Amino acid sequence: MKEHLVNEAYKIAQERYAAYGIDTESVLSQMQDFHLSMHCWQADDVAGFESAGDLTGGIQATGNYPGKARNIDELQKDILKAKSLIPGTHRLNLHEIYGDFGGKFVDRDQVEPKHFKTWIDWGKENNTKLDFNSTSFSHPKSGNLSLANPDKGIRDFWIEHTKRCRIIADEMGKAQGDPCIMNLWVHDGCKDVSVNHYTYRKLLKESLDEIFAQKLDNMKDCIEGKVFGIGLESFTVGSHDFYTAYAAKNNKILTIDTGHYHPTESPADKVSAVLNFVPELMLHVSRPVRWDSDHVTIMDDPTMELFSEIVRAGALNRVHYGLDYFDGAINRIGAYVIGSRAAQKCMLRALLEPQQLISKYEIEGKNFQVLALLEEMKAMPWNAVYDMFCIQNNVPVGDEFIAEIENYETTVTSKRA
Repeated sequence: MKEHLVNEAYKIAQERYAAYGIDTESVLSQMQDFHLSMHCWQADDVAGFESAGDLTGGIQATGNYPGKARNIDELQKDILKAKSLIPGTHRLNLHEIYGDFGGKFVDRDQVEPKHFKTWIDWGKENNTKLDFNSTSFSHPKSGNLSLANPDKGIRDFWIEHTKRCRIIADEMGKAQGDPCIMNLWVHDGCKDVSVNHYTYRKLLKESLDEIFAQKLDNMKDCIEGKVFGIGLESFTVGSHDFYTAYAAKNNKILTIDTGHYHPTESPADKVSAVLNFVPELMLHVSRPVRWDSDHVTIMDDPTMELFSEIVRAGALNRVHYGLDYFDGAINRIGAYVIGSRAAQKCMLRALLEPQQLISKYEIEGKNFQVLALLEEMKAMPWNAVYDMFCIQNNVPVGDEFIAEIENYETTVTSKRA
């Protein structure tokens, strides 16, 4: 798109928003501080580099679009390509199974920071800070229960794994001079009727207490609940109630995954509820289609409402923003770019809302005015502001990224057997 057209459109948008007391230059500055934590597992359908085993543990990646990353070099190359098409500076979120194991099998209770030195060095070289996740799925000892397993040997295996992951995250944080956010999610649950709910949850609590006993200064812990997993439909040990209570009592970050709720629930509504009791939030933003399907994030109403609630709560500095989808049915670089840009657009629109004016109207009981302004904001020229954001970051404007991704597919990913 011609830069002069973007400039002209932006000037008009600037005037339109100024009429509502919104400084678009200030919003653009805020957007530079909006850092997404891109998820490494979109590039290879959550396969990782530990083994060639099947994906298990209540999750599933669908699609077999050609050209997925097969090793660390290809994964890093794909991520850098995606980052080059997304305005701003962003982080990378790694699962433990993406370590550099040197072609050797390293069991998960033996993983060490040295297995992630490649990533730490890569992050420094490419101005990319790292976040981390323990990995309890896709392992012979996963089964249906890990940290909640009544078998002490299996439970201790996963406790040790998670302890080591926290140490790895701490090393990442130390190296990058910024805390590494480590997410803990386990799939533990039951396929059919269970009578031991309390027992499993007591064991999970005890495991978490042991895991978090060591204080580490360069990482932050977040914990994530879920409604159910595939093959574990009847009971989830780490439910939302469980983790919300644990996070509130133990001052931990709570993870809100937009795909982990009942279809009639609003993840956005959780923001103001839990921020009264927990220090910070971690978002895993995806698009559930009837269930936790992890479709690519788009600018749909639930995502818009989620980011609007964060801005309205004045919680920009208390929320970490991660993506969590894995669509193997379309071009994976395209999936990165579409989802990341969609999340950014949702945040931009939330920042462009004349929140103080609308809030004042609501407090005064002027509900007609509230609804009228919210509807008018939907038609405001926010896209011109986003185009300027792209120009300022020297990335393609509008749909120009499509041709770049198509060229990358022709020259790079299509050549992968």
